[in-house]
This record gives sequence, C-alpha cells and structure tokens, in this order.
Amino acid sequence: MRKRLLQYLACPTCGGSLELSGVTASDGSHVLEGELGCSSCKTRFPITRGIPRFAALEKLDADKAATAANFGWQWQQFTQEDQKYADQFLGWIAPVTAEFFKDKIVLEGGCGKGRHTQLVADWGAKEVIGADLSAAVETAFAATRHLDNAHIIQADIYHLPIKKNVDYAFSVGVLHHLPDARGGFLSLASKVKPGGHLSAWVYGAENNEWITRWVSPMRERLTSRINPRVLLQLSKLPTTLVYLATKLIYRPLNRVAGGRLARHLFYNDYLMAISGFGWKEQHTIVFDHLGAPTAHYIPSREFEQWWHDIDATEVSIHWHNKNSWRGFGRV
Repeated sequence: MRKRLLQYLACPTCGGSLELSGVTASDGSHVLEGELGCSSCKTRFPITRGIPRFAALEKLDADKAATAANFGWQWQQFTQEDQKYADQFLGWIAPVTAEFFKDKIVLEGGCGKGRHTQLVADWGAKEVIGADLSAAVETAFAATRHLDNAHIIQADIYHLPIKKNVDYAFSVGVLHHLPDARGGFLSLASKVKPGGHLSAWVYGAENNEWITRWVSPMRERLTSRINPRVLLQLSKLPTTLVYLATKLIYRPLNRVAGGRLARHLFYNDYLMAISGFGWKEQHTIVFDHLGAPTAHYIPSREFEQWWHDIDATEVSIHWHNKNSWRGFGRV
C-alpha cells in the first residue's frame, strides 16, 4: 500500500478517517505489513503483503464467500494478458475513451486480476483504486505493483472503504455475479462525487434465454459445485468446441461477403467478438460461465431503473454484442 492512498480511504464501518500504524515491513514504495485504524470507531484493518484488507472472507455470507472463492481461484490461475484487452475494455465502457481517464481519480468495483486497473493507470489516471473481495487481489497487486498511480484493496463492494471524492467509477462483469446486483451498483455510485461519472457492464436477459433456460440450471446445480481443479480440466472440452467454431466458422464468415452470411449464425455478435482471442482466454471465458455460483441476467428495463435510482443524467445505455448492457452516466 502506498501511503498516499490514505487520503482516499474511509472506514467502511462508520466513515471515519483511517490512520496508519504498526508498520513492520515496507519496500520503499509500499507498506507491506502494518495496520489501519479508524480514529472514530477504533476498528482496525490489517495490511498484509502490501494490500489493505477490509473484508474477512470467513465472515461473509455463504453465497458471497462462494463467489469470492471461485473468482479468487480463477484469477490466480488465468493470469495471462492479451493485447486485445484494451479494445474489449473500451467496448464495455463506451462512450468512455482512453483519453477520458487522464488526471482522474478512478475506482474499479471488482478488479479481478488487475487487467483493467493496469490499463487505466497506463492511460494517465491520477490514481486508480482497484477493489476486489476475492484472493485475486494477490494477482492484481503483483500485476500493478510497479505502477505509481495504481492501488489495490481487498474490500466488499457493498461496504467500500472509499471517500466520496471519486471522479469516475466503473464495474465490468462483476455486478451480475453479486447476490444483489443493484445494491452493488448503488454502493459504487455512492463513492462518485457530484458531477463525476459511472460506468457499468452487465449480462443482459435479452437474447440470453438459452443460457438462463439450459446453461444456468446446469451451472447452479452441477458445474459450480465441482472442484475448480476438476472443472478446469472438464471445461477444456466445451472450450475446444467454442474455439474451433470461432476460428473456423464465425471469423471467416464475418470477413466474407460483408458478413451477410454470418448474420444468420447463432449468437454471432458475441462469438465474433471473442474470435480474436487465443485458446487460454477463451478457456477463461468458458470456465467463468460454468464456475460462477451466482449469475444474474439483467433485463434492460431493470438496468435503466438503476440509473434513475441514482438520479443520473446524460445516461447512455446500449446493447453490447447483442447479449449484454453497458451504461454510462453523470452522477
């Protein structure tokens, strides 16, 4: 933890200011071992291996703990990087561009292995704070440790230890895995200062009826309960089918005759969108869909209501790849 992160932190219990103490290890840039204490309610939070810890996984509700455990394991296995991440990320948060981040204080709700945190830091954010509940923070910290403007914290998105002074907050692919997706959205929005902006990307209910009818029941009753190491191997079979289809069918047909033939293919927009990724990234995607204990598919009207609930203005909501919703607005 870099010491200047303190100016952006607040006690998640009472909102009081935090003070650093008990530093036993540092590397010159980061406090590696120490403690943060609330000056008001006296609650104390450890800093271990360079990461402030605001959530104890063993004290979580069962569904939140299961989701955190699953994604924590996943993002410590799939640590690869891909040059297409930047384009994919910008597609999820459009109309935001890379230039938008310059000199802004940015909060990421659910940073996973830190791939988007890295991009935002590289694009010139003044500070970017990546928060995640899972053990994936270990991977995220290792990936961003060299970046002077990047910070990683372990925290529950419902109880973020952040002051209301964020210029821009975003959550990509996280809210729909929460027990209460809307609650996570409202919590993230509450940390954005007046006039700041917010982005969210979620699975859509529209055009995903085949998933909710066939895949979700299998995931809920079977695959999410399988030992992740076993599921890692079993998921290679459907990944092979997806990989071959995207490389041999979807990508070629989208490149000929103006893509007219491809328009008739099943789930074309999404499968074409991931066709440029290699085997390991497609394996990550398949594993994610089979292993997540919780996954909600949000109808457009419900997603629109979230933005009304925070009185957002200049709201832009679009159907992305004909299977998901992305939203952007001023808070």
